[in-house]
Amino acid sequence: MAIVAIFEAPGMTQEDYERITDKLTGGNGTVKSPSDWPVAGLRSHVAAPTSDGWFVADVWESEDAFRQFGDTLMPILQEAGFANLQPRIYQAHNVVVG
Repeated sequence: MAIVAIFEAPGMTQEDYERITDKLTGGNGTVKSPSDWPVAGLRSHVAAPTSDGWFVADVWESEDAFRQFGDTLMPILQEAGFANLQPRIYQAHNVVVG
């Protein structure tokens, strides 16, 4: 079952986000396609600035795929100074991708 992972990162800047995604994509810059991620299963990714940081919402095909992604993501977040960033996870009821 698909899940939604919501990250709210106070203090994160656009530069931080771009540096993190560059590492996730193996030096290919920010994500442009689900195939850019190091783990299969990403269905959608949205990132946006907030009044105090950065917001990311991902839809993953399963919680297992997201947890595999976390094995790669968490060390990168720690290195970037966001070691305590934990997502909220929700079971998706409906997913529409254009």
